[in-house]
Amino acid sequence: MIRLARNGKKKHPHYRIVVLEKSKRRDGRYIDMLGHYNPKTNPASIHLDKEKYDFWIGKGAQATDTVKSFLGKIE
Repeated sequence: MIRLARNGKKKHPHYRIVVLEKSKRRDGRYIDMLGHYNPKTNPASIHLDKEKYDFWIGKGAQATDTVKSFLGKIE
């Protein structure tokens, strides 16, 4: 599963875009980090390694709707 893992302190979120098992916790140990997302900047900053993303999608990983929406914003 490709999804967001929350970092940052209270009321100042910062997210990592990670690959992890679907049954793991949101902030549990991840297999690979693909990028990061900071919603507090204006506009929100998104960094996503497309090569790694394509590799994991090819392996059968499924991205959440939020992560899928980032692809449209990056291109």
